[in-house]
Amino acid sequence: MPIGAITNYIDVAQLTLYVFWFFFFGLVFWIRQEDKREGYPAESQRVRGVKMMEGFPPMPKPKTFTMPHTGRKVVKPGPEAPQYKLNAEPIAPWPGAPLAPTGNPMLAAVGPGSYSARVAEPDLTHGGEPRIVPMRVAKHFSVVDKDPDPRGMPVIGCDGEQGGTIKEIWVDRAEPQIRYLELETAKGGKRVLVPITLSKVRGKKGVVEVESITGAQFADAPTLSNYDQITMAEEDKVVAYYGGGKLYATPERAEPFL
Repeated sequence: MPIGAITNYIDVAQLTLYVFWFFFFGLVFWIRQEDKREGYPAESQRVRGVKMMEGFPPMPKPKTFTMPHTGRKVVKPGPEAPQYKLNAEPIAPWPGAPLAPTGNPMLAAVGPGSYSARVAEPDLTHGGEPRIVPMRVAKHFSVVDKDPDPRGMPVIGCDGEQGGTIKEIWVDRAEPQIRYLELETAKGGKRVLVPITLSKVRGKKGVVEVESITGAQFADAPTLSNYDQITMAEEDKVVAYYGGGKLYATPERAEPFL
């Protein structure tokens, strides 16, 4: 028999290949099972009589995770937190039909305006401090002299109407950059945030342009429970509101281009 052969039909290379196949199958099985720690069991609209399904492989056994700094215990998979009410209805009776918002689409929290009900705690830095805070809290941050300072500038919506005035800048302590602009609305005098990524600071004009929503819609933007920090749940709501405006701010945005 040649070198490496165990019998006339089996050799070391063949056994090594079989071992690799079994190992790779086990690895894929384990990874596929671990990614079911969140979002499962999933809601089924296809199988009659089955409302929730987990598919193959089955869900893993619950595991307890301890959050850093806070010490909060999280069990996954575990009892899922209730999501917000779905303010939408399917446009057709078949499974998977698109959803159309009911009532005010900007407040329906569906489509591009949908969000996840995350925990009502602020995201933390490595040192355990709230990560995203206003510059009145993170006093060591400042605006570069050559850059325009948006504080005091009016905020203009997609319709050219003023929605408010910028009062403060919110920064990220972990990744030094601006995350939000805090403004006081022209209607009602509310304090709301607008993502800097959806804002255009026109220094020469002295205005901040936000094309996502109209000037009047700033008054309905989500508010915060504490204006010295923002929770992860509030972040999702704020970003989702302006994201929803990309489709629902005006009736024509929801219409087809052709």
